[in-house]
Amino acid sequence: MTKSAFITILGRPNAGKSSLLNALIGEKIAAVSSKPQTTRTKITGVLTKGETQLVFIDTPGILKEKDRLSAHMIKAIDSSVDSVDAAILVVDAEKRAGEQEKALLQKISKNTPVILALNKIDLFDDKERLIPIIAEYSSLWDFAAVIPISALEKDGIDIIVSQLMDYAVSGPHYFPDDSFTDQPERVIAAEIIREKMLELLSDEVPHGIAVGIEQMDEHDSRAGETVLDIDAVIYCEKESHKGIIIGKGGAMLKKIGTLAREDIEKFFMIKSNVRLWVKVKEGWRNREGLIKNFGLSGD
Repeated sequence: MTKSAFITILGRPNAGKSSLLNALIGEKIAAVSSKPQTTRTKITGVLTKGETQLVFIDTPGILKEKDRLSAHMIKAIDSSVDSVDAAILVVDAEKRAGEQEKALLQKISKNTPVILALNKIDLFDDKERLIPIIAEYSSLWDFAAVIPISALEKDGIDIIVSQLMDYAVSGPHYFPDDSFTDQPERVIAAEIIREKMLELLSDEVPHGIAVGIEQMDEHDSRAGETVLDIDAVIYCEKESHKGIIIGKGGAMLKKIGTLAREDIEKFFMIKSNVRLWVKVKEGWRNREGLIKNFGLSGD
Protein backbone atom coordinates (compact mmCIF):
# COMPACT_ATOMS: atom_id res chain seq x y z
CA MET A 1 0.00 0.00 0.00
CA THR A 2 1.46 3.34 -1.05
CA LYS A 3 1.74 6.22 1.41
CA SER A 4 2.67 9.88 1.15
CA ALA A 5 3.27 12.91 3.33
CA PHE A 6 3.65 16.61 2.59
CA ILE A 7 6.15 18.42 4.80
CA THR A 8 6.86 22.15 4.84
CA ILE A 9 10.32 23.43 5.81
CA LEU A 10 10.31 26.74 7.69
CA GLY A 11 12.96 28.93 9.26
CA ARG A 12 14.55 32.36 9.34
CA PRO A 13 17.00 33.44 6.62
CA ASN A 14 20.28 31.48 6.63
CA ALA A 15 19.03 28.84 9.04
CA GLY A 16 19.85 26.18 6.45
CA LYS A 17 16.44 25.29 5.00
CA SER A 18 17.63 24.82 1.44
CA SER A 19 20.72 22.91 2.58
CA LEU A 20 18.43 20.60 4.54
CA LEU A 21 16.14 20.08 1.54
CA ASN A 22 19.12 19.17 -0.65
CA ALA A 23 20.42 16.77 2.02
CA LEU A 24 17.02 15.12 2.51
CA ILE A 25 16.50 14.24 -1.15
CA GLY A 26 20.17 13.68 -1.97
CA GLU A 27 20.20 16.15 -4.87
CA LYS A 28 20.99 19.85 -5.08
CA ILE A 29 17.79 21.45 -6.33
CA ALA A 30 17.72 24.57 -4.12
CA ALA A 31 20.21 27.42 -4.35
CA VAL A 32 22.39 27.77 -1.27
CA SER A 33 24.42 30.78 -0.15
CA SER A 34 25.35 32.70 2.98
CA LYS A 35 23.22 35.66 1.85
CA PRO A 36 19.64 36.09 3.13
CA GLN A 37 16.63 35.62 0.84
CA THR A 38 18.41 33.07 -1.33
CA THR A 39 15.12 31.17 -1.67
CA ARG A 40 12.45 33.36 -3.29
CA THR A 41 9.60 30.95 -3.88
CA LYS A 42 8.39 27.52 -2.86
CA ILE A 43 10.63 24.70 -4.01
CA THR A 44 9.35 21.13 -3.93
CA GLY A 45 11.65 18.18 -3.28
CA VAL A 46 10.58 14.54 -3.51
CA LEU A 47 12.00 11.53 -1.67
CA THR A 48 10.53 8.08 -2.38
CA LYS A 49 11.58 5.19 -0.16
CA GLY A 50 9.79 1.96 -1.01
CA GLU A 51 6.05 2.47 -0.67
CA THR A 52 6.38 5.86 1.01
CA GLN A 53 6.82 9.21 -0.74
CA LEU A 54 7.80 12.33 1.20
CA VAL A 55 7.15 15.67 -0.52
CA PHE A 56 9.10 18.59 0.96
CA ILE A 57 8.24 22.25 0.45
CA ASP A 58 11.12 24.66 1.01
CA THR A 59 10.00 28.21 1.79
CA PRO A 60 11.55 31.69 1.66
CA GLY A 61 13.03 33.00 4.91
CA ILE A 62 11.28 36.35 5.10
CA LEU A 63 8.48 37.78 7.24
CA LYS A 64 8.50 41.52 6.51
CA GLU A 65 6.95 42.97 3.38
CA LYS A 66 9.28 45.47 1.67
CA ASP A 67 8.09 45.27 -1.95
CA ARG A 68 5.80 43.21 -4.16
CA LEU A 69 8.36 40.44 -4.49
CA SER A 70 8.62 40.05 -0.70
CA ALA A 71 4.81 40.05 -0.53
CA HIS A 72 4.78 37.02 -2.84
CA MET A 73 7.47 35.39 -0.71
CA ILE A 74 5.36 35.81 2.44
CA LYS A 75 2.34 34.44 0.56
CA ALA A 76 4.45 31.40 -0.37
CA ILE A 77 5.14 30.73 3.32
CA ASP A 78 1.46 31.08 4.26
CA SER A 79 0.28 28.72 1.51
CA SER A 80 2.96 26.14 2.32
CA VAL A 81 1.57 25.42 5.79
CA ASP A 82 -1.96 24.68 4.58
CA SER A 83 -2.98 21.02 4.76
CA VAL A 84 0.51 19.61 5.29
CA ASP A 85 1.10 16.41 7.24
CA ALA A 86 4.10 17.76 9.16
CA ALA A 87 6.48 20.71 9.38
CA ILE A 88 10.18 21.13 10.07
CA LEU A 89 11.33 24.30 11.83
CA VAL A 90 15.00 24.74 10.98
CA VAL A 91 16.99 26.92 13.36
CA ASP A 92 20.61 27.93 13.62
CA ALA A 93 21.66 26.24 16.87
CA GLU A 94 24.04 29.11 17.60
CA LYS A 95 21.21 31.65 17.68
CA ARG A 96 18.63 32.25 20.38
CA ALA A 97 14.94 31.77 19.72
CA GLY A 98 13.49 35.02 18.42
CA GLU A 99 10.38 36.72 17.15
CA GLN A 100 10.86 35.20 13.70
CA GLU A 101 10.53 31.66 15.02
CA LYS A 102 7.50 32.66 17.09
CA ALA A 103 5.85 34.24 14.04
CA LEU A 104 6.50 31.15 11.90
CA LEU A 105 5.07 28.81 14.54
CA GLN A 106 1.93 30.93 14.72
CA LYS A 107 1.28 30.14 11.07
CA ILE A 108 1.15 26.39 11.78
CA SER A 109 -1.97 24.56 12.89
CA LYS A 110 -1.76 23.19 16.43
CA ASN A 111 -2.71 19.80 15.01
CA THR A 112 0.35 19.69 12.73
CA PRO A 113 3.35 17.79 14.15
CA VAL A 114 6.47 19.97 14.05
CA ILE A 115 10.05 18.71 14.14
CA LEU A 116 12.64 21.13 15.49
CA ALA A 117 15.85 20.72 13.49
CA LEU A 118 18.76 22.31 15.37
CA ASN A 119 21.12 22.94 12.48
CA LYS A 120 24.88 23.62 12.29
CA ILE A 121 25.84 21.37 15.23
CA ASP A 122 29.12 20.74 13.39
CA LEU A 123 30.17 24.14 14.82
CA PHE A 124 29.74 22.86 18.41
CA ASP A 125 32.72 21.27 20.14
CA ASP A 126 30.71 20.75 23.31
CA LYS A 127 27.28 19.29 22.49
CA GLU A 128 26.09 19.99 26.06
CA ARG A 129 25.76 23.61 24.96
CA LEU A 130 22.66 22.47 23.09
CA ILE A 131 20.75 21.65 26.29
CA PRO A 132 19.68 25.22 27.22
CA ILE A 133 19.01 25.99 23.55
CA ILE A 134 16.67 23.00 23.27
CA ALA A 135 14.92 24.06 26.49
CA GLU A 136 14.41 27.59 25.16
CA TYR A 137 12.87 26.45 21.88
CA SER A 138 10.78 23.79 23.62
CA SER A 139 9.12 26.52 25.67
CA LEU A 140 7.71 27.95 22.42
CA TRP A 141 6.04 24.80 21.09
CA ASP A 142 5.31 21.18 21.94
CA PHE A 143 7.60 19.73 19.27
CA ALA A 144 7.01 16.20 18.05
CA ALA A 145 10.78 15.72 18.02
CA VAL A 146 13.93 17.78 18.56
CA ILE A 147 16.74 16.62 16.29
CA PRO A 148 20.24 18.17 16.25
CA ILE A 149 21.57 18.09 12.67
CA SER A 150 24.25 19.33 10.35
CA ALA A 151 22.71 19.78 6.92
CA LEU A 152 26.19 20.55 5.57
CA GLU A 153 27.64 17.24 6.78
CA LYS A 154 24.34 15.31 6.42
CA ASP A 155 24.45 14.46 10.12
CA GLY A 156 21.03 13.56 11.56
CA ILE A 157 19.29 13.50 8.18
CA ASP A 158 18.37 9.81 8.45
CA ILE A 159 16.79 10.46 11.85
CA ILE A 160 14.55 13.19 10.38
CA VAL A 161 13.50 10.95 7.49
CA SER A 162 12.71 8.08 9.88
CA GLN A 163 10.57 10.40 12.03
CA LEU A 164 8.70 11.75 8.99
CA MET A 165 7.84 8.25 7.79
CA ASP A 166 5.46 8.02 10.74
CA TYR A 167 3.38 10.90 9.36
CA ALA A 168 2.78 9.34 5.93
CA VAL A 169 -0.83 8.38 5.24
CA SER A 170 -2.34 5.90 2.81
CA GLY A 171 -2.71 7.41 -0.61
CA PRO A 172 -1.12 7.70 -4.05
CA HIS A 173 2.36 8.91 -4.88
CA TYR A 174 1.87 12.38 -6.32
CA PHE A 175 5.14 12.33 -8.28
CA PRO A 176 6.95 9.62 -10.26
CA ASP A 177 9.02 7.48 -7.90
CA ASP A 178 12.27 8.37 -9.70
CA SER A 179 11.70 12.17 -9.56
CA PHE A 180 13.20 14.42 -6.91
CA THR A 181 11.61 17.78 -7.73
CA ASP A 182 8.75 19.37 -9.63
CA GLN A 183 10.94 22.27 -10.74
CA PRO A 184 11.19 22.69 -14.53
CA GLU A 185 14.67 22.29 -15.98
CA ARG A 186 14.75 25.98 -16.96
CA VAL A 187 14.05 27.02 -13.36
CA ILE A 188 16.83 24.79 -12.05
CA ALA A 189 19.30 26.20 -14.60
CA ALA A 190 18.29 29.77 -13.70
CA GLU A 191 18.74 29.05 -9.98
CA ILE A 192 22.21 27.61 -10.56
CA ILE A 193 23.23 30.78 -12.37
CA ARG A 194 21.76 32.98 -9.63
CA GLU A 195 23.49 30.97 -6.93
CA LYS A 196 26.88 31.68 -8.53
CA MET A 197 26.08 35.38 -8.51
CA LEU A 198 25.17 35.19 -4.83
CA GLU A 199 28.56 33.61 -4.17
CA LEU A 200 30.61 36.05 -6.22
CA LEU A 201 28.97 39.47 -5.90
CA SER A 202 28.75 42.01 -3.08
CA ASP A 203 25.75 41.93 -0.73
CA GLU A 204 23.72 44.67 -2.41
CA VAL A 205 23.72 43.41 -5.99
CA PRO A 206 22.24 39.86 -5.74
CA HIS A 207 18.99 40.99 -4.11
CA GLY A 208 18.19 43.03 -7.22
CA ILE A 209 18.82 40.30 -9.79
CA ALA A 210 16.66 37.75 -11.57
CA VAL A 211 17.60 35.23 -14.23
CA GLY A 212 15.51 34.38 -17.26
CA ILE A 213 16.30 31.40 -19.49
CA GLU A 214 15.75 32.50 -23.08
CA GLN A 215 16.72 29.23 -24.74
CA MET A 216 17.56 25.71 -23.56
CA ASP A 217 18.14 23.22 -26.35
CA GLU A 218 20.36 20.27 -27.16
CA HIS A 219 22.50 19.78 -30.27
CA ASP A 220 25.01 17.20 -31.43
CA SER A 221 28.59 18.36 -31.80
CA ARG A 222 30.79 17.41 -34.76
CA ALA A 223 32.24 14.68 -32.56
CA GLY A 224 28.74 13.27 -32.08
CA GLU A 225 28.50 14.41 -28.45
CA THR A 226 25.21 15.84 -27.17
CA VAL A 227 25.59 19.40 -25.88
CA LEU A 228 23.07 21.46 -23.88
CA ASP A 229 22.94 25.10 -25.02
CA ILE A 230 21.61 27.62 -22.51
CA ASP A 231 21.03 31.30 -23.26
CA ALA A 232 20.20 33.29 -20.14
CA VAL A 233 19.56 36.95 -19.39
CA ILE A 234 20.51 38.39 -16.01
CA TYR A 235 18.21 41.25 -15.04
CA CYS A 236 19.37 43.86 -12.54
CA GLU A 237 17.84 47.10 -11.25
CA LYS A 238 20.66 49.59 -11.79
CA GLU A 239 23.18 50.48 -14.49
CA SER A 240 25.89 50.48 -11.82
CA HIS A 241 24.96 46.90 -10.92
CA LYS A 242 25.19 45.92 -14.58
CA GLY A 243 28.80 47.08 -14.62
CA ILE A 244 29.58 45.08 -11.48
CA ILE A 245 27.99 41.93 -12.89
CA ILE A 246 29.90 42.20 -16.18
CA GLY A 247 33.16 43.19 -14.51
CA LYS A 248 36.30 44.60 -16.06
CA GLY A 249 36.61 43.28 -19.58
CA GLY A 250 33.70 40.92 -18.90
CA ALA A 251 35.75 38.98 -16.33
CA MET A 252 33.01 38.64 -13.70
CA LEU A 253 30.34 37.56 -16.19
CA LYS A 254 32.73 34.98 -17.59
CA LYS A 255 33.43 33.63 -14.11
CA ILE A 256 29.71 33.39 -13.32
CA GLY A 257 29.15 31.50 -16.58
CA THR A 258 32.05 29.11 -16.00
CA LEU A 259 30.97 28.17 -12.46
CA ALA A 260 27.33 27.85 -13.53
CA ARG A 261 28.28 25.63 -16.46
CA GLU A 262 30.23 23.29 -14.16
CA ASP A 263 27.21 22.81 -11.86
CA ILE A 264 24.76 22.54 -14.76
CA GLU A 265 26.88 19.77 -16.29
CA LYS A 266 26.94 17.92 -12.95
CA PHE A 267 23.18 18.25 -12.47
CA PHE A 268 22.02 17.41 -16.00
CA MET A 269 24.94 15.03 -16.66
CA ILE A 270 25.57 16.53 -20.07
CA LYS A 271 28.18 18.81 -21.61
CA SER A 272 26.85 22.36 -21.83
CA ASN A 273 27.41 25.83 -23.19
CA VAL A 274 26.15 28.74 -21.07
CA ARG A 275 25.82 32.17 -22.67
CA LEU A 276 24.90 35.13 -20.49
CA TRP A 277 23.63 38.65 -21.15
CA VAL A 278 22.86 41.44 -18.68
CA LYS A 279 19.90 43.85 -18.92
CA VAL A 280 18.61 46.58 -16.61
CA LYS A 281 14.97 46.48 -15.45
CA GLU A 282 14.58 49.24 -12.87
CA GLY A 283 12.30 48.44 -9.96
CA TRP A 284 11.37 44.99 -11.23
CA ARG A 285 10.73 43.77 -7.66
CA ASN A 286 7.67 46.05 -7.59
CA ARG A 287 6.38 45.16 -11.07
CA GLU A 288 3.87 42.31 -11.04
CA GLY A 289 4.29 41.47 -14.71
CA LEU A 290 8.04 41.00 -14.40
CA ILE A 291 7.75 39.07 -11.12
CA LYS A 292 5.39 36.66 -12.88
CA ASN A 293 7.65 36.42 -15.95
CA PHE A 294 10.56 35.44 -13.72
CA GLY A 295 8.49 32.68 -12.12
CA LEU A 296 8.49 34.33 -8.70
CA SER A 297 4.77 34.97 -8.25
CA GLY A 298 4.01 31.46 -7.02
CA ASP A 299 1.31 31.00 -9.65
